Amino acid sequence: MVETFDFAGYVTKNNIKCSDGRTIRAGAFKHQDGEVVPLLYMHDHFDPTNILGHVVLEHRSDGLYGYGKFNNSAKAQHCKEAISAGDVAALSINAGHLKQNNNRDVLHGVINEVSLVLRGANPGAYIETVSHGDTREGTVYCVTYTDFEEDVVLEHDDFIPDEKNVINDVIEHADEEKEEEPKVAEPKNAPDNEAVDVKAWYEGLSEEDRENVDLLVGLVLDNESAGNDTAEHYDDGGYDEMGRYNVFENNGETLEHGIDFKEMIKDAKRLGSLKDAFLEHSDMLMHGEDDNLTDPGITNLTYGIGNIDYLFPDARALTNTPEFIQREQDWVKVVMNGTHHSPFSRIKSLFADITMDEARARGYLKGHIKQEEVFGLLKRTTGPTTVYKKQKMDKNDIIDITDFDVVAWIKAEMRLMLDEELARAVLIGDGRSSASDDKIDPLCIRPIYTDTDHDFFAFRVTVPRGADEDATSKNFIRKAVKSRKDYKGSGNPTLFTTEDVLTDMLLLEDDIGHKLYKTEAELATALRVSKIVTVPVMENISTDGKELMGIIVNLSDYNIGADKGGAVSMFEDFDIDYNQEKYLIETRCSGALTKPKSAIILEKEVAGN
Repeated sequence: MVETFDFAGYVTKNNIKCSDGRTIRAGAFKHQDGEVVPLLYMHDHFDPTNILGHVVLEHRSDGLYGYGKFNNSAKAQHCKEAISAGDVAALSINAGHLKQNNNRDVLHGVINEVSLVLRGANPGAYIETVSHGDTREGTVYCVTYTDFEEDVVLEHDDFIPDEKNVINDVIEHADEEKEEEPKVAEPKNAPDNEAVDVKAWYEGLSEEDRENVDLLVGLVLDNESAGNDTAEHYDDGGYDEMGRYNVFENNGETLEHGIDFKEMIKDAKRLGSLKDAFLEHSDMLMHGEDDNLTDPGITNLTYGIGNIDYLFPDARALTNTPEFIQREQDWVKVVMNGTHHSPFSRIKSLFADITMDEARARGYLKGHIKQEEVFGLLKRTTGPTTVYKKQKMDKNDIIDITDFDVVAWIKAEMRLMLDEELARAVLIGDGRSSASDDKIDPLCIRPIYTDTDHDFFAFRVTVPRGADEDATSKNFIRKAVKSRKDYKGSGNPTLFTTEDVLTDMLLLEDDIGHKLYKTEAELATALRVSKIVTVPVMENISTDGKELMGIIVNLSDYNIGADKGGAVSMFEDFDIDYNQEKYLIETRCSGALTKPKSAIILEKEVAGN
């Protein structure tokens, strides 16, 4: 019993199958309830400065609990800070003098020490929190095991230090009467289900084989002492003067991660080679059964080549450059190629309104005075704005990309998106908030849909919402045709609309189920337009409680002007301080309808209005 503790947790849990096949059963360490054992770091028994403090053990029904207390050494205080920060959270035990049964269930043993380890084999074993001067009767912070199918930081040594004892298939509880030990068969002829005298087998090896075994065990121990998350067989006297390790010259049985020699001997008889068996067990020790460096299926391979997929050719790209995920772009070309272009950006439109009665010609009545004609002049001026795209890349990245010309690819994307933005601004505006710094000025590139002078340049027509989609589509066609009487634009215009509106019109049928319009060309003729162009960015656009369905306009009546030097230009610059290539594409232009009544905006009321 201690008055205070620095951390607490389960040092071992019952009925969990460990990585070496053993399972700690209830009561295996019950006799150590209340005992104090050293607290070490990474099971290092050779450096006394690795003794960090002590752990008070407490028997519980589901395992053995521990209350840890750090000493005042520099290493102990460093580890205390590490667990407080959550950097180290796993616990592991070192135990010896084990008793086990046929199923390799550990029924009895003695815990020599508890260690802090960097990473437990069971990812669920961790110190959840750390106490701050709490008493043992205070809040308990325990190690939890979230997945009993995973390995825990616990393995068990088979070796009994007493020469009279051998590794028995049946090992009794410590407090029970021992049965008569089974007879040991000769190692060379012993069946798998009989006990094997490992010491006799080892002594029967040639000097060369002994050296090989000692060397391999030493290599495994060196690997694990360097930080491997599995523990190893070692104890006082385990190393001789030359640093070699004799597995049978230890004075105390230890319980940690290590090679199961009994299983290794059985595998040696199965494989016909001690070397193959030992390498197989060493690989499992160093990498684990689930390590990606090994393929568990290879050991069961009965034909062919293991990991044959390593020989498969690498996957190849179907195109040299990545393909853009983009909206359909055909409408962009129609807009950019269809508009009128002028070599100046400041556009002034002058109009004389002669539609009023005062501008009409008059009849003369003898004796009356002749009246002068009166008509007004209208003017609108549109100035330019700048639209741009900017990009940069590290010079090293450009050099390292050798499969294609990444600079040309980026420039193509910049021009593509610049053209789309200009086309969007011409038809419906860029859609950004008026408070956004990135918004394209609608007074410089005037959208046809939201032209501030739309009553004069683009007039609106409301399409009644029908009982269903067919009825709404028929209303759209009717309104589009009838509104042509007010259209004053050039030639035969184009209908810009959405895929949904176009599809609904093409699906119209007569009373006997025949389609009214077999092709888009037939529908365009019925609408009195030259062609129909679908625009993805027109989807779900609405204003003033009305949803946009289509725009009928001849884009030759829309002028895009740019002064010399204001056309689309690409600029490049190298930032020597940051080793970066920078790219800029921009244009400075204006845009506006130049003829009155040259566009028809077709809208329907939003549902619920």
